[in-house]
Amino acid sequence: ELQDLPREVFAVDPTSICQTPSTEVLYRCRKCRRALFRSSSILSHAEGSGPTAFAHKKIADSAQLCSDGREKCTSYFIEPVQWMEPALLGVMEGQLLCPKCMSKLGSFSWRGDQCSCGHWVTPAFQIHKSRVDEVRTLPAGNFQAAKT
Repeated sequence: ELQDLPREVFAVDPTSICQTPSTEVLYRCRKCRRALFRSSSILSHAEGSGPTAFAHKKIADSAQLCSDGREKCTSYFIEPVQWMEPALLGVMEGQLLCPKCMSKLGSFSWRGDQCSCGHWVTPAFQIHKSRVDEVRTLPAGNFQAAKT
């Protein structure tokens, strides 16, 4: 059982740092707006084989799943963040809840999980894209004070 994880395993909680680099995207809970993770925490993966990867689940009309032009990946797979630590200790899988409002954001599994594109990600810390908002920092540029 996992009872104690080294600190290096976890990405820094975005709420513990006051300044976000201008090149990074911040992801917030869609319900309460609490900062959850940065774009640097997102793990990229090769696109899977799509609907054919789920053939064993007997999905009806599986050919239509991604033919409408929507994104194949409906979730972000991220490295574990400090706010997740209490949920991860001692269990192999479970839900990831927002630390502020407790709404469900996704799930985790140390054994891994399959992305909606069909690719297997291990270990999996999956946050659903529909549960978070992207916050992009606009470049400040050379703004001058308005003359009156």
